[in-house]
Amino acid sequence: MLIRQETVTDYEEVYELITEAFATAEHADGNEQDLVVALRKGKAFIPELSLVAEIDDKLAGHILFTKAKVNEQEVLVLAPLSVKPQYQKQGVGTALIVEGHKIAKRLGYQYSVVLGSETYYPRVGYIPAQRLGIEVPEGIPSENFMAIQL
Repeated sequence: MLIRQETVTDYEEVYELITEAFATAEHADGNEQDLVVALRKGKAFIPELSLVAEIDDKLAGHILFTKAKVNEQEVLVLAPLSVKPQYQKQGVGTALIVEGHKIAKRLGYQYSVVLGSETYYPRVGYIPAQRLGIEVPEGIPSENFMAIQL
């Protein structure tokens, strides 16, 4: 598996990958691919933290981290993480997260937050954000709002 920075030429394939990955997801709104398009156009976008995973020269997964503020500190938000169904449960998502964290740390970020599965993200070190003093936004289940100190 090769993990590399996403390029403009990947955008169309990544759009399809995200659509396919979330088509059968338990918690999805069907707009994840459009969210990525919008985030790429915003000030929070960090090209170095938009990564793809390739297996046999085909895109298998994508991850995006963008900038956000917690109090006065700039942090990262992991959203979304997408893996094509045929590559799920094979470590692609974990590899994308780990590589993203390495790059984020090198870029000087100290924290990443995620709104996601309370059974998946703890496997890569995420804990309830409240334990790191991060307030959970109203209406969000606290067990699904997690953070990691990089």
